[in-house]
Amino acid sequence: MAGSRGPYAKGVAKRAEILRAALEVIARQGYRKTSTREVAAAAGLSEAGMLHYFGSKEKLFEAVLRARDEADLARFDSADAIGNLTAIVRHNGSVPGLVQLYSTFSAEAGDPEHSSHEYFVDRYAGVRRALADAVRARQAAGTFDSAADPDAIATLLIALSDGLQVQSQYDLDTDPGDVFDHLLDLLGGAARDS
Repeated sequence: MAGSRGPYAKGVAKRAEILRAALEVIARQGYRKTSTREVAAAAGLSEAGMLHYFGSKEKLFEAVLRARDEADLARFDSADAIGNLTAIVRHNGSVPGLVQLYSTFSAEAGDPEHSSHEYFVDRYAGVRRALADAVRARQAAGTFDSAADPDAIATLLIALSDGLQVQSQYDLDTDPGDVFDHLLDLLGGAARDS
């Protein structure tokens, strides 16, 4: 119980407060238009005081992405990872700033030297596993084509989700959720046709 009191608990609470403020500011203004100074002001801190809790701007934004992932999991808590991803794709239309942050950071973190590289490696591996398991469950239930490779479908679902996020930043007339649903309908239709 010692960890629940004192300076450590206050630091955890302040860090959570900063992340809430950052999520709100970035969702509203976008990643490129958000400065660490604005996030700090929204959290009631100086820029240096805020960065003390994260170490760098990059680590702050990685923590924002982690917090976004946790919020999405809590918001769309279903045993079906595919259903969750579908809901997240639809939800992302309401948070374009966070989509911009995710798209930018995921591209930059492809460089193994980027401070968030391991976060994305772990994130993609976990999401891919969960989606492949959901594909297997749908195949067992007869609602997905049994000939489809679950790992390949999981990778394609992630690629579609990420690609739709990038495309949504160009104000295309296509609803990403509708495109995602269309692919799922095709996979389900192949199961019904076989």
